[in-house]
Amino acid sequence: MNILIVFTAEYFFITSILIILAYITFLWFKNKSNFFNFLALSLLSFPFSYLISRITELIIYDPRPFVVEHVKPLIAHAADNGFPSDHMLLTMNIAAVVFIYNRKLGIILTIIATCIGIARVLARVHHAEDIIGSVIIAISATIIAYFIKKRFKLNY
Repeated sequence: MNILIVFTAEYFFITSILIILAYITFLWFKNKSNFFNFLALSLLSFPFSYLISRITELIIYDPRPFVVEHVKPLIAHAADNGFPSDHMLLTMNIAAVVFIYNRKLGIILTIIATCIGIARVLARVHHAEDIIGSVIIAISATIIAYFIKKRFKLNY
């Protein structure tokens, strides 16, 4: 079971990146308009997500579970602030942006992101709040980016 937790917590996000690359390739060949709209939303959403996470990281300090509970984590990790989870932030941000353009694929990526978040909690490198915080930040950043894109008519 530990092997599955470690694999999911440490490397499963690569699956999300591979899926998104396949999706981008699909958009490029099928519908250039959706490709550029997807790209525009991504270019707004990802920096917003990163910026919000860096600001909240300065406000909220949550020591990692292995530090607080004095246990050995399943994954080697620095004993720094655990809030928010960068792995969860990236994968959930990808899932949220994809969801706007392809609901089925967005749900699949959300499930993958959720598995990553659960595995990182089970690996003792994050608390559940770190994961939930990342989900809130990623979805909020995507919604903000979507409305900015819509407001300023950044459509192709």
